[in-house]
Amino acid sequence: MNIGPYDLDDTLLPAARDTGTPQLALYQYDRVAVVVGRGGNPQREVDLAAAARSGVPVLRRPGGGCAVVLDRGNLVVSLALPLPGLGAIRSAFNAISDWMIAGLSACGVSPVTQRGISDLAVADRKLGGSCIYRTRGLLYYSSTLLVAPDLTLIDQLLPHPVREPDYRRGRPHREFLTSLAEMGIANDPQEFRSGLEPALRQELTALWTTCRGFILTETA
Repeated sequence: MNIGPYDLDDTLLPAARDTGTPQLALYQYDRVAVVVGRGGNPQREVDLAAAARSGVPVLRRPGGGCAVVLDRGNLVVSLALPLPGLGAIRSAFNAISDWMIAGLSACGVSPVTQRGISDLAVADRKLGGSCIYRTRGLLYYSSTLLVAPDLTLIDQLLPHPVREPDYRRGRPHREFLTSLAEMGIANDPQEFRSGLEPALRQELTALWTTCRGFILTETA
């Protein structure tokens, strides 16, 4: 099975490089696809036979992390920051997670915490997964929020992950994942986006300043 590129954020990094300013995109995913991480192994992380039978493409994103299923119930938040050098990955990741958590809190989603390496979680259930990619002069981050996903697709297309955060405790997808719909907060990714995007943009410059400060600290 051919693995194609996840290209919906392809304009973000060039725009950040060309303008020297942060670039933010929020969008509802408008199809069904399985997306594997930069170094992921589709043969281990995806039921490729099931994907082929269902006509679901398998794509590869720039950032790391395990395979995810995207459908129309997902809201994707992607960010590109101009940052000098190559460092401060962990510090920047934590700061971006805090920025996401604050934005979600402003929209009535609370308390959200960062768990595992990069999950956004409510209590012990995953609400969103995140990935990061660092190249010279730039940082790319993307998070997929589960607004009203079709969990049957996840069961069909993804076996139990080959690696998992401690807090998952071996639970199957349906017991591990939650959604804004299940929480009674939102059923429409576009409607939720209309509140989340301004909350994130309001603090975007402050986030960028914070992340640049990590670079200066590391190189001092």
